Amino acid sequence: MTQSTESRIEHLPAQSRFALYRGDTLAAYADYSQRGDLRDFDHTVTDPQFRGHGLAGQIVRYALDATREEGLKIGTSCSYVEKFVAEHPEYRN
Repeated sequence: MTQSTESRIEHLPAQSRFALYRGDTLAAYADYSQRGDLRDFDHTVTDPQFRGHGLAGQIVRYALDATREEGLKIGTSCSYVEKFVAEHPEYRN
């Protein structure tokens, strides 16, 4: 069976989630809660079959860029997002 390597990322505001799909399969996501102008990322998951391909970094970078474009501050309750922001100072508030 051949897996599609085509990826797409969607912001799903009703679910408070950014989702990365490989083909039609949800491969990774970043969940958040929002209070005022703070979007706090509290959970990031990569499906085990897609780990090791940098998808968590892709979804987090996309989510943080979108958050900044919306003029919101970034919260880092998720340890992965906290580590990502520490390694990429351009995302610090």
